[in-house]
Amino acid sequence: MPVLLIVALVSLAGLKQRVAALEQALAARAPAMRQDESARPSAFHAAAPAARAAPEETDERTLAERMRDQAGSGPTPAAGVPTPKAASPTTDAPGTSVTPPEMSPAAGPAVPRPQPVPAPPPGPASPAGAVPPPLPAAARVPRGEAPSAVSPAPRQPRREAPAADNPVLRMVKRWFTVGNVPVKIGVLVLLAGVAALLKYASDQGLFVLPMELRLAGVAAAALGALAFAWRRRDSNRSFALSLQGGAIGVLLLVVFAAFKLYGMIDAGPAFALSVMLVAGMGLLAVLQDAKALAVFALLAGFLAPIWLSTGQGNHVALFSYYALLNAAIVAIAWFKAWRILNLLGFAFTFGIGTVWGVGAYLPGKYASTQPFLALFFLFYLAVPILFARRRPEGRRDLVDGCLVFGTPLVAFALQAGLLQGVMAGGSRLPLAFCALGLGVLYAGLAWALLRRAGYTVLGQSYAILAVGFATLAVPLALSARATASVFALEGAGLVWLGLRQGRWLPRFTGALLQLLAAVALLAGLDAVGADARALFNPTAMGMLLIALAGLASAWAARAHGQDGLALPFYLWGLAWWAGLCVHEVQRFVEAAVRPDALLAMAALSGWIAAEVQRRRPAPALAFTVFAAFLAAAPLALWQDAVHAHPFGGGYGALAWVAFAALGLRSLGCLRGDDDGGAGAAQFVWWLLWPCVLSMEGHWLAADAGLGQGWQVALVMLPWLALAALGLWRWSWLAFPREEERAARLRVPVLWLAFAVLAAAWLAALTRPLPPAPLAWLPWLNPGELAQLLALALGVAWLGSEHAPAGLQRARIGVLALGGFLLLSATTLRGVHYWGGIGWNAGLLSSSLAQTSLTVVWSVLGVLGWIIGSRRGRRGLWLAGAVLMAVVLAKLVLVDRSHLGNLTGIVSFMAYGVLCTIVGYLAPAPPRLTAVEEAQA
Repeated sequence: MPVLLIVALVSLAGLKQRVAALEQALAARAPAMRQDESARPSAFHAAAPAARAAPEETDERTLAERMRDQAGSGPTPAAGVPTPKAASPTTDAPGTSVTPPEMSPAAGPAVPRPQPVPAPPPGPASPAGAVPPPLPAAARVPRGEAPSAVSPAPRQPRREAPAADNPVLRMVKRWFTVGNVPVKIGVLVLLAGVAALLKYASDQGLFVLPMELRLAGVAAAALGALAFAWRRRDSNRSFALSLQGGAIGVLLLVVFAAFKLYGMIDAGPAFALSVMLVAGMGLLAVLQDAKALAVFALLAGFLAPIWLSTGQGNHVALFSYYALLNAAIVAIAWFKAWRILNLLGFAFTFGIGTVWGVGAYLPGKYASTQPFLALFFLFYLAVPILFARRRPEGRRDLVDGCLVFGTPLVAFALQAGLLQGVMAGGSRLPLAFCALGLGVLYAGLAWALLRRAGYTVLGQSYAILAVGFATLAVPLALSARATASVFALEGAGLVWLGLRQGRWLPRFTGALLQLLAAVALLAGLDAVGADARALFNPTAMGMLLIALAGLASAWAARAHGQDGLALPFYLWGLAWWAGLCVHEVQRFVEAAVRPDALLAMAALSGWIAAEVQRRRPAPALAFTVFAAFLAAAPLALWQDAVHAHPFGGGYGALAWVAFAALGLRSLGCLRGDDDGGAGAAQFVWWLLWPCVLSMEGHWLAADAGLGQGWQVALVMLPWLALAALGLWRWSWLAFPREEERAARLRVPVLWLAFAVLAAAWLAALTRPLPPAPLAWLPWLNPGELAQLLALALGVAWLGSEHAPAGLQRARIGVLALGGFLLLSATTLRGVHYWGGIGWNAGLLSSSLAQTSLTVVWSVLGVLGWIIGSRRGRRGLWLAGAVLMAVVLAKLVLVDRSHLGNLTGIVSFMAYGVLCTIVGYLAPAPPRLTAVEEAQA
């Protein structure tokens, strides 16, 4: 297994150098290749002169022959000449066949190939008028020119699409085709062959020598190979390095067999020999600048305690050994910028340490474990600085993000695990001091590195970590839920670093860490009972840090031009901010005050987004203001359900005052915004306040003991005001934004305002609208006055330029229909109040109501007849006639059942009298005007 790993790592180590060499070679050969391509004539160019050599045939007979060749018919006969029998497309005469032209396989137009025409066999003469089959067009050559054959262009071999680029297959192919391939394969085969030979000989009993001598012989051969490879290190480097790795691998296997399989040596000597071999291989790697050999040595060094383990679990010896290995890694980092070596050391050290901690750590081992954790942290704190130090002068900004951010992340998580069960009473105060200490340490490193040229990115990374750990110390002092916060902060740092360096892996890792932070925080929500203070509690701080991490990642992505990445991060952070507000209100605010508190939080959130939008415009920020305004509508309904009206409950009015002030300021910040978010926010703002004031007016009328008519009037009044302002004072509504920027919203606002008024107007028709404590008077009561005002505003809107053209033409009809319905409802209300009939289903079936409707409708019809006749309005006269016909039908179908009482008789008499008056005053419709006659 170690041999296979080193093979893969050797291939990866030289991959970049080989690719660079190939790119340089291709770049050098590109001009020559392009010159060869331009000088090579194509088949089409060779065929073009011959194709142009055949002139166009213009005589009529040649044209007829060409048409016959294409259609397969005989020659075109002249006038009066009988048409001969047509020949078939392939046989024009007995025994004579014409082969159709062949298409050239080359790209371009088809060129007919001349075919030889065989002589006809002897036989009877052709009939008169028969024409021999024509030659192909290519065979006809103009007089005076030599025939030229057009050879088709040679068929180009079809180029297959390149196969999908598989990095694993490419690596395997390169390993078997690049470098000293024989020695690579030879060492592997030799190892397998030696192992198989030894096993076979052992099974057959061919070896009579003791096992000690056998292993000693193998070790001696490996030492000889190692010495030979060392001597060949300059003349044949690839061969020497491969042989050195194989020889030391054989020696390690000998030590393993002597200890584990045959028990010839104890664990101590076996471990010591393994350490010596690993150290020697590391020394050889440094002396020969062989990264692959160093990686092999590191893998063998970290795996040695595992395959030489005795199962006693002595963690002090294990970590002491790993401390020596990591010290060697730090020493190598002083001389070489081998990043893969640093990453492998980090992964093995903290990976094996984490596995041991999960399975074998106990609080009693804290004193013997804590120093090693601190030592490993210091090792990998120094490695990124040494890595940057060994980079070229202009490349030191290439920060090793995995170690810069991964080291404090893993070390702090392990530190939290070590302190679990050690701290008295479960206190997290020591962990908070650890976070504060890390913040101070990273702040010092940032201050030192930012003062040196070439270490800007590394210094900024440490500054982010310093701020993160200093912030983390606050929630850690209150609760143990720190892992989520660490993940969120480290994730934001990795996202920023990936954006700065243009690498996708740190960005993906940072996003994954923020997701894991959310999972960790949600998993610890079962301990929220320990949160004793609002906002200043671990849960709130964790949610706040996750939200800030998402928002900071969005800010960094937008600063680097990654708008597509900024939006998901912004929505993520905004969602956690909203969750924080809801959680804290739900946890610490009384039920009656929760909608008020959430309304204030929504106003605050929208205002913060608007202030940021004013300085750094972004569409998502404007839509955040829109979302904050939109959230106020359900919160107003919640307030109405909790304390009867939005302004009630002691804090409702205060919350709406704060919402109004912050909302106006938010719209002022969006004053110069032309995006859809600002318009949507102001549109919701215009509709929100009529809704809230309508609910407040309804409650006010009910609380004061006013009748239903007052309630309807107070509910419609805010919408009437919105419609009136939209028609005649648009600049007032546009405030604080500019009137021109809000002009495109004028039509939608009027549409919605009149839609709400129409719905309320129609609903009011079915209600009695009592004006208590006032007496009811037709049209002089608050409910019907509001309906009259709504009808008047609707007619004014239909007469303005802001209404659709189709509704503008129906203005008179809308007015007539609205007046008719309102007059009918007023008549029924008069019957209800003055006739003493209840407002229920029996009202319409009463004779008084039916007689009243008959009289009122008849009067309306008569007025339409008379006015239409006197003023020459034929349409009005016809409308009156239609209404009178409707009343007549009503008399026949409905009112005839009431002829037994006085009211029924009055209805019939009134209709008769009115019709008589009309017959006297306007018996016929007015004449059509000239324009109407022309249109008819």
